[in-house]
Amino acid sequence: MTPSLGSRVSVMMIGFMVATLTRQTARADDADPWFGRDKALHFSASAVIASGGYGLSRLVFDDRRPGLLIGGGLAAAAGIGKELYDLSGHGDASFRDLTWDAIGTATGLLVAWLVDRSLQSLTTPSSMMTTPSSMMTTSGHPASP
Repeated sequence: MTPSLGSRVSVMMIGFMVATLTRQTARADDADPWFGRDKALHFSASAVIASGGYGLSRLVFDDRRPGLLIGGGLAAAAGIGKELYDLSGHGDASFRDLTWDAIGTATGLLVAWLVDRSLQSLTTPSSMMTTPSSMMTTSGHPASP
């Protein structure tokens, strides 16, 4: 059995977070390293917010597009809001943080979308998925025998 794309992406996410969080120290000459502990936090928080927003919106909408927009919008708003908060004197604003927010958002949406697609294919009866078009009427409904 070949692992699905969603499981491979999940393993890569976990590997990234473990590698980043277990890193001892950043180089002394780089005050904002690309692979610092806070970057893993930005990545994972954005991924969780994006996938959670997508999942919750799928409870309301049948179409996947609103879920992608809502999940992505929530994660982007959280990341940008955090950097604006940092700019107001409460921290160190960083474009590298925003970069990891964007990567986490995209990853969270991808994983949520893949899980949603997988669950959808499990719950859709195979007879509905393989109905030949010759058995359909012009209105899109199955023809009577």
